[in-house]
Amino acid sequence: MRLLLDHGTPAPLRRHLGDHEIRTAAQLGWATLANGDLLDRAEEAGYEVLITTDQSIRFQQNLSGRGIGIVVLMEARWPYVRLRTAEIREAIIAIQPGEAREVPIPRRVSDG
Repeated sequence: MRLLLDHGTPAPLRRHLGDHEIRTAAQLGWATLANGDLLDRAEEAGYEVLITTDQSIRFQQNLSGRGIGIVVLMEARWPYVRLRTAEIREAIIAIQPGEAREVPIPRRVSDG
């Protein structure tokens, strides 16, 4: 599966996602693209899933008819994300084109 990590997604995550073709928006020169343009480019390039920490993307973009799914991480900080890599992998496997799935990533209570 072809996965694209947007600019807010922690880069170390890529080492925990299994045997997928994974690129970052920055690697492709797409880091400054607005969400709609990023989704267009990703689809044109054959990416199947965008992994993002932008929690508003699913409200800002009409995903109906899109050929790409979006996995939204509900936290961007790697110390928390790394504890939920299994859930992220499950969301990637289950995602359908035109769908957005949130992956809850709770913080420890002491971190406020």
